[in-house]
Amino acid sequence: MICCVPFTTAARVWGGVMKSGRQTTLRQQTALSGVGVHSGLPVTITLHPADAGSGLRFVRSGINGGRDREIVADIGAVAATEFATVLGDANGPLISTAEHVLSALCGLGVDNATVEVDGPEAPILDGSAAPFVAAIDQVGLQLLDLPRRYLKVLKPVRVALADAFGEIRPNPRGFRVEAEVEFDNTMIGRQSLALDVRPDTYRRDIARARTFGFMRDVANLWSAGYALGASLENTLVVSDHRILNPEGTRFPDEFVRHKMLDAIGDLALAGGPILGTYRTVKGGHKLNYAVLCALMEDASAWIWVEDVAPRPVRGHIDVGLRPAPAFGPEIS
Repeated sequence: MICCVPFTTAARVWGGVMKSGRQTTLRQQTALSGVGVHSGLPVTITLHPADAGSGLRFVRSGINGGRDREIVADIGAVAATEFATVLGDANGPLISTAEHVLSALCGLGVDNATVEVDGPEAPILDGSAAPFVAAIDQVGLQLLDLPRRYLKVLKPVRVALADAFGEIRPNPRGFRVEAEVEFDNTMIGRQSLALDVRPDTYRRDIARARTFGFMRDVANLWSAGYALGASLENTLVVSDHRILNPEGTRFPDEFVRHKMLDAIGDLALAGGPILGTYRTVKGGHKLNYAVLCALMEDASAWIWVEDVAPRPVRGHIDVGLRPAPAFGPEIS
């Protein structure tokens, strides 16, 4: 049994919304449809509200001749991290490319939700988390009765993989990501960015950054059964000397921003919001997972803490936290 240590904070404005210290969920369900970037198969993903204390869960529906299978989104559910974060159970992989929807949920401060996917892979949509952000913003958030629970990092934990490394260290003020990428390509080169992750900064600086790939890798990926659904509509494609997408990049440093987006989604598998700073250099899903595993395996490196909710502020409505949508995909 792991105990939670309470800590008291005053009411705060967090990403333009009064942060109450209480857990959140969606006000109602919302769904988006698209194709899987690796499988190329059509798929619908539905985000459902969930009870306080239930956390983030995935349900794989639409299994031929089988019952729906549910898994908790935590590090114990990770089945693979080669080209995406794949979640599964004792019977095998269930849902691939879970990182973008996890990133959106974490970035917007959603503590509890059930994510239903009717195929083997979450839809890639436009390659970013922006469509998920728009869908969540459209339905809004609901405050729940339980206090929010944080994973507080107590000491640095570092993992190195070849020339890449990741480190998570204490940060009592919130969750911060520092990322650096370096590619032997004139269109990317070396990019770095540091960001305190809040709903406002996530919407503005991270959510729209798209997944990317290199033309030189396409044939090998296809022969291995990957990237079968990739296109210029959902992937930022880089050749030796130019960006193939007609619209170009959304940010001058879109590549490192997408690495941050992925890292936020992968670290959502901690089981709750993190009080800590994560630094990743030349990293990816495998490194993010390795750092999270190393952290969780060291019981002296972290502790669960609960936020003691302040009294409601006069004139503040406790339900229906709904910022103005930043983007507008077709959603149902």
